[in-house]
Amino acid sequence: MPGIDESLLEAMRLPGARGAAVVDWISGLALGAVGDAPGGDPEATAAETAELARLATESGVLAPADAGPGKEPPVQDLILTNTDSYHLLRFVSTTFDSTVFLHLWLDRTDGNLALARIRLAEMADRLVLG
Repeated sequence: MPGIDESLLEAMRLPGARGAAVVDWISGLALGAVGDAPGGDPEATAAETAELARLATESGVLAPADAGPGKEPPVQDLILTNTDSYHLLRFVSTTFDSTVFLHLWLDRTDGNLALARIRLAEMADRLVLG
């Protein structure tokens, strides 16, 4: 079962991958990062994507009402598209608090969003933290 580094390297093998990170959405800290980061700063990217993740998971409208501590993350993934890239955030289920997500920055021209979503879900299921 792969850890953070192995999972990030696997994510970077996806066609069009620009960068990847494992982020804790409570603290906004990157637990690991590889490749490029939008704006050139991996820590700023982690903090900003954590805000987006926190908004989605704590929203009464976007997250199911029965979500809570010790359960699956209330949101599976988020996809943000812009003119030249995709940002895919995949939430990771853990035995403790499930506050971690994988962030993949994917080039829009070279990447395959459907394939990346499937592979990121597989990576999240296999990811071992700790």
